[in-house]
Amino acid sequence: MSIFGNFKTGARQDSEHWMGVSDLMAGLMMVFLFISVTFMRYVLIEKDRIQEIAVTYQNIQVAIYEHLLEEFENDLEQWEAEIDRDTLSFEFKSPEVLFAVNQIEIQPRFQEILNDFFPRYLNVLANFEEHISEIRIEGHTDSSWGDASPAVAYFNNMELSQGRTRSVLSYVYGIIPSDSTAQLWVKENVAAVGFSSSRLVLDEYGNELPRESRRVAFRVMTNADTQIRRILNN
Repeated sequence: MSIFGNFKTGARQDSEHWMGVSDLMAGLMMVFLFISVTFMRYVLIEKDRIQEIAVTYQNIQVAIYEHLLEEFENDLEQWEAEIDRDTLSFEFKSPEVLFAVNQIEIQPRFQEILNDFFPRYLNVLANFEEHISEIRIEGHTDSSWGDASPAVAYFNNMELSQGRTRSVLSYVYGIIPSDSTAQLWVKENVAAVGFSSSRLVLDEYGNELPRESRRVAFRVMTNADTQIRRILNN
């Protein structure tokens, strides 16, 4: 009898032990479930915030493009210029008007265009200052440089494109009255960047278009990517 009695006692103790482990596992599962739900909620919130910024960014892109087009639509043809809707790049596409061959000095006709263009350009962008991180004056060349090797041609064109964008920045900076807040804004927010032949214009077959590749652009850089990075870092 004592043997059966001990067996029943041991079975009861084992049962109680496993019930305790089962309760512990159930509790841990609830904790993990709570953590998972909390984390997924956090991810969804962050996703919604990033999506909201992306939508805002797209709307700002469209608004800037439409305002620029409205302001300059009647000038584009005579300036041989174009506004890219996706990159917000205002491109001057007539190399003969811009600079002499292998020179960085601005041609007189391009000076006249800049005198008309740049103050109006700043007036349009003044409505979007809080959304703009930078204005880039971008210089582009074709890939040739006489009989030079591709590497030598690339770096010669890099120096040329950088010199030209600096000339443009210096010129438009001088257009603005020195006692105006606009000149300070230009100093803090407008940069000159030479790309050499790294962004060639190609035809439908992938062949370089030398004339079309030689251009100068004013490009608006919005701060949407900065806001998204700030969310991700936080």
